[in-house]
Formats: sequence, structure tokens, C-alpha cells
Amino acid sequence: MSTATLRRPVALRPTFASPHDDDRADPFQAWAVGIRASDPEAFEAFFRTIHGPLVRYAESLVREPSLARDLTQDALVRIWERRETVDPDRSLQSLAYRTLKNLCLNRIRDRKNREELLAEEYEAPVALPAGPDQELRGTRLAERLTEWVEELPERQREALRLSRFQGLSHDEVAEAMGVSARTVNNHLVRALRVLRERIHAYEPSLLDR
Repeated sequence: MSTATLRRPVALRPTFASPHDDDRADPFQAWAVGIRASDPEAFEAFFRTIHGPLVRYAESLVREPSLARDLTQDALVRIWERRETVDPDRSLQSLAYRTLKNLCLNRIRDRKNREELLAEEYEAPVALPAGPDQELRGTRLAERLTEWVEELPERQREALRLSRFQGLSHDEVAEAMGVSARTVNNHLVRALRVLRERIHAYEPSLLDR
């Protein structure tokens, strides 16, 4: 399957979304079975579902939307090219996030080696554009939360994004990060404790409601 084929909108047939399917069935596991069997429809359904969240995750690492999209497509194409290694008993989501993370980190390292990306630019908080709405309390708090998340240690920040922003389970986050579920829990507890302390110091009444 070529890259051009992946980008072309394709009408999906309900092979993996039949109204007769068990509502409790995990679609990702069904797609994993189909992908391993070289079913392009299963891959297309998986691609459409996971693409947006993966792009947002990649953007949080490389900080460039266009590069994030390219790396996301590369990661998904890699999964298809290596489909015979897909294990339906393991999380297909975690495989996608782990594959994408490795591509992002490789690109970051390559760029640093070529001195095309300064360390302080990679670590700098994202600056939001100025505007009249920034005077609103909610907007200011959202800006501060963005800054506080960026200031967390790298592994805490990654665990928080995968768990709270991307909706992965602790086990899936653990598999994506290559650590134990207990370690993921420790990262999340510490990250949320820091954010709670920051919020309390900034606006005590928010946590008393």
C-alpha cells in the first residue's frame, strides 16, 4: 500500500463496525487481527481513528505541525509494512504511539546533531498569541496550565499526555513508554500533585468547589 493510497479518502465498508458486533468488543483488537491478515479495510479504519490523536501527540514532541503529520503517516505506514508482526493480544494503540515516539525522537536527535534545533527551543513553553480574551480568568488559567504542563519533567509530561489527553489506559501508557504500569502511576501522581499545587496557589477557590 503506497503513501498516496493512504491519503486518498476511501469509503469504509462495515467489516469491523457491523451492527451485529458485540458492543463490548475492542475495535482496536479487531483491527489488529485484520491488519495482521493484510486486510486494507481494517487498516483504513484504524488509520482514520488513530490519525488525529497521533498527530497531536507528535506535535507535542517535535513542535512542528507539518513534521508531526509526516511522522505520523510514516509510523502508520511502518505498522502496515510490518503487519505480520502485529500481535492482536497486545494493544494496537500502544504500538502506534511507541512507533511514532521512536520516529519523533530519532528526528529530534538528528536535528540536534546537525545543530538545526537548539535545546532551549525544544524545551521552551508554547507561547499563545495575545488577544483580548486573555483577560478572562479561564483563558489565563488555561495558559498557565499549558506552561505548568510544559515545565513538568519529561517522563511525567509524557505519561500525562498519553493518559489524560490521549485517553490510553495505564497499561497502554506503560507499553508505549516502555516502563511498568507502577512507574506510569508514579509519574501521574507526581505530575497531578504538582499541577494541583500550582492551581491552588494561583486560584485557591478552584479546588474548594
